[in-house]
Amino acid sequence: MQFVVGDVVDGCYHIERVLGSGSFGDVYLVKDRSSGMLYALKMLRAWSMSEDVRDNVVSRFRLEYQIGQIQSDYLVQSRSYGEVDGNPYILMEYCPSGDLLRMSNHNRQGIPFELVAIHVLYGLAALHESGRVHRDLKPENVLIKPNGSYALSDFGIAGDRHHQLTKRNWFGKPNQIFGTYAYMPPEQAKPEGQATVLPTTDIFSFGVMMYKLLTGFLPFGPLKTTEELVEYQRRGRDGLWDRNLLLQSPGGAAWMPLMEACLQPKYKKRAQNVKAVMALVPRARVEIIHNSQGGEFTKTIFDNGRSIVDNERIKPAFQMKIVNGVLLRETEGEEIGKIYYLDDMLEKLGGTRLRLTLGRIDNGVHNDIAIRETRTTYVSRYHCTFEIDYDRGEWIVRDGQWLPGISGGWKNSTNGTFVNSSEAGRNGLVFRPGDIISVGDVKFRAEGY
Repeated sequence: MQFVVGDVVDGCYHIERVLGSGSFGDVYLVKDRSSGMLYALKMLRAWSMSEDVRDNVVSRFRLEYQIGQIQSDYLVQSRSYGEVDGNPYILMEYCPSGDLLRMSNHNRQGIPFELVAIHVLYGLAALHESGRVHRDLKPENVLIKPNGSYALSDFGIAGDRHHQLTKRNWFGKPNQIFGTYAYMPPEQAKPEGQATVLPTTDIFSFGVMMYKLLTGFLPFGPLKTTEELVEYQRRGRDGLWDRNLLLQSPGGAAWMPLMEACLQPKYKKRAQNVKAVMALVPRARVEIIHNSQGGEFTKTIFDNGRSIVDNERIKPAFQMKIVNGVLLRETEGEEIGKIYYLDDMLEKLGGTRLRLTLGRIDNGVHNDIAIRETRTTYVSRYHCTFEIDYDRGEWIVRDGQWLPGISGGWKNSTNGTFVNSSEAGRNGLVFRPGDIISVGDVKFRAEGY
């Protein structure tokens, strides 16, 4: 099930040339026979995979398509999804100018660093607001659109932490294994009990990427051998990045505050969200205006007076206003799109009950919100508790659950519960529409209804 130049895919797309091939499949430049438009078509070679691998890879592939439908100028957009004899494909925007890695290799000093930073951060903001984390941000995953926008790509298989360390990337280049390690924060490269992937993962990778673009080198030293990898990761854990090299680079001193905020080895000390990083981009002033629907209109003004409207999100893609209650929408996990109406669930339970429990589906364990997790066990059986405070009209999430049979009565989860990038802990955190709740490898977006 492999195509060559001149073939027609699914009766619609004429193959102009092969853009790349690798372990998982092939990417083609195609022309739509009806419109004459050029697209990139990514075809998964499902036929070549063993059954124990195929389902997970196809699932990640479908996830990549779904993420590519998030409306943003700073994400490479998915146009359609189809199958040819059981082999799925994604039709995507074609970016003929290539990626940031190619651009930096040819003319690094010609890169508009501040503009790249702002565009990439808006792409991350669109992902994070949708309850996604990229997990594999690096120069080769930032493409240049025909309109000059810098857009994030490769959201699916490349970002699957269960595959990215043991398999070659989409194009099958062995050296990309080191490339992936180079941009990983310490907690992702060596979890040590912290399995939850947070937005701060992308913020660390963003810092590494911008350092590489600005200086031409990685922040924690060379990385071409296994021996160098061990030292690279040690320096990353200790926060020992080469500050002198940045200071010696043209304009590098202005980027020092941003690097200090992004390259913190401890995720709790890192910049906690994209807006905090945006405020540190040199020569740029970000103005955020809130509209009556709860959405944001963002304008970035550079010190030369040039004004660019970078955020097209004039109104939210979900309901911010609470009319009847608060819902949780699963945005990452095995049941993406599933909705839990928290206030309605409490009402159906009746009585004076003010709490709902969440945990992994397991025989003999009851949870009001039972999470399906068949490939991993990052969600605990007794993971967290949602509690409403009617006096203040607020929902709170606490890590763990009350279990009278254990010492102290309260049992915490294994991997923690987070609101955005903040750990809820036993005392809990208030969450509101727009917040992202992470439990293990599953994420939910709070919305009003």
